[in-house]
Amino acid sequence: MNIDLKVVLKNKAINEWRLFWLISIPMSITIVIAMMGHDMSTAHGVSEMISFAVRWAVPFIFLVVAISSLQILFPGPFPMWLLRNRKYIGMCFAVAMAWQGSFIFIMSNFFREYYFTDYVLRDELEGSIGYIFLSAMVVTSFRFGRKHLNQKQWKLLHKSSLYFLWAYAYSVYWWALFYYPYNQNPRAIDYVLYCCGFLAFALRIVAWGKQRQQAAKRNNPESSTPFAFKVLGSAFIAFGLFLSASQWQESVTAFLTAPKWSENLVLWLPYWPFEPFLSLFIIGLGTMLATKVKT
Repeated sequence: MNIDLKVVLKNKAINEWRLFWLISIPMSITIVIAMMGHDMSTAHGVSEMISFAVRWAVPFIFLVVAISSLQILFPGPFPMWLLRNRKYIGMCFAVAMAWQGSFIFIMSNFFREYYFTDYVLRDELEGSIGYIFLSAMVVTSFRFGRKHLNQKQWKLLHKSSLYFLWAYAYSVYWWALFYYPYNQNPRAIDYVLYCCGFLAFALRIVAWGKQRQQAAKRNNPESSTPFAFKVLGSAFIAFGLFLSASQWQESVTAFLTAPKWSENLVLWLPYWPFEPFLSLFIIGLGTMLATKVKT
């Protein structure tokens, strides 16, 4: 018996708000069960729940980042289903982040000494800005909030928020794997989530390159990318991929923060000096070169 995937994916049970409840209710139940297994009267127990909630949240934001790219690169029923339900997948992310926010509230109010150990203003700014962006996205995802913005403002808000939230989630796992000295034995899930975050944005870069080439071909069907640019672009992409799996953070950070002004920015400017994103920046540069069309 042949199964029509298009028909299956149009089932109301797995679309829109029903999909949201289908995901968010079991997720919330799982988090509550996990709470029962931790001593919430201790800072360590609350800290573990913060990490647990984050691990539920980040796959959703990574998926939201990748969805439009999947439709461009691999058009079909499943990417279209994801695109149609992107808002509701994003809402699942918001639910998981609400759980994390509640645990952070408990930690910051009842275990202040533990919470502010090794405290850096930048960490607080990144988290606070992330929650502000997330709240703005949720409110403007509904008609009563969206009516106050025109289309251009709405797109700018949601794209900026999406990139910031992706950057926050991705950088957490990049730092966990490539920097933190106490994390000598990262969990397998840390590697998985880092790879997912990297892949989500890499797909956006590849999709951008494909659209760039297609646009050039539409304007001039005879246009082509010079061989030298293809080779140079491929070299940059390969180097970026190499960096994404290499230990180089300490020396690069030392170089980038050598000037006093740069060292001071580390204290308060989110993500500075942007080490987690260096490999993706190089891949993006390589993609730009590899898709540069000579007219």
